[in-house]
Amino acid sequence: MLPWLIDAPADLLAGVRDTSLAKLVRDEMLLLILRGELAPGQRINEPDVAALLGVSRVPVREALRELESTGLVTARKHAGVFVRVLEAKEVADLYELRSVLDGHVGRRAAALPPTQRQALVDALKTRMVTMKASAKRRDVQSYYIANLAFHWAVVEAAANEPLARTYRGIVQQLHLSRLKNLSRDIGMKVSLIEHEQIVAAIADGDVKRAQALLASHVTASHERLVERLNQESS
Repeated sequence: MLPWLIDAPADLLAGVRDTSLAKLVRDEMLLLILRGELAPGQRINEPDVAALLGVSRVPVREALRELESTGLVTARKHAGVFVRVLEAKEVADLYELRSVLDGHVGRRAAALPPTQRQALVDALKTRMVTMKASAKRRDVQSYYIANLAFHWAVVEAAANEPLARTYRGIVQQLHLSRLKNLSRDIGMKVSLIEHEQIVAAIADGDVKRAQALLASHVTASHERLVERLNQESS
């Protein structure tokens, strides 16, 4: 599970009081999709989901409409609702957009006041410890989660809520394309070096270098993924 993908309310009861049933169902279904329990291409059966969550089909239907607007599911006329399978062009476009956003937040992070910047660097170094340990164990899933947490810390440091929402949506969609590859080592050693360079640039307050490194890192990650998939299909 990717813990930062859904914001848990500080007061659970208050969260339940202030949240519609459809939104609660949406979040539960989102978790099922992001954990791979509802797999890309799989048809989502409304009665089954309603029974699983102990609700009627009405909030399930509303939740599916919301998930469709995020690009995670797609409705096919006379066929039902399915978990999205992203085409290669869609994945490439999302990586391109994520590269732009990562570069922007990297620039913002490197421009933070010294005290805030150091706190971010300390947090990123903590993520790096987990990533290195995961790479040493060849635990790709653990590495992937720590990697996302690393980037999310930089996004949060930018303090731009609309950007954060957009970024979260992009990563959620890209996660669909990664579900089948989370057991495979896709360049963890090279990725670690890139992350170390990013941390150093932010620590130095080098805004141009931080922006360039984060943008190129995302682009390189996509290239490594494509290369691996091409090797497996050949």
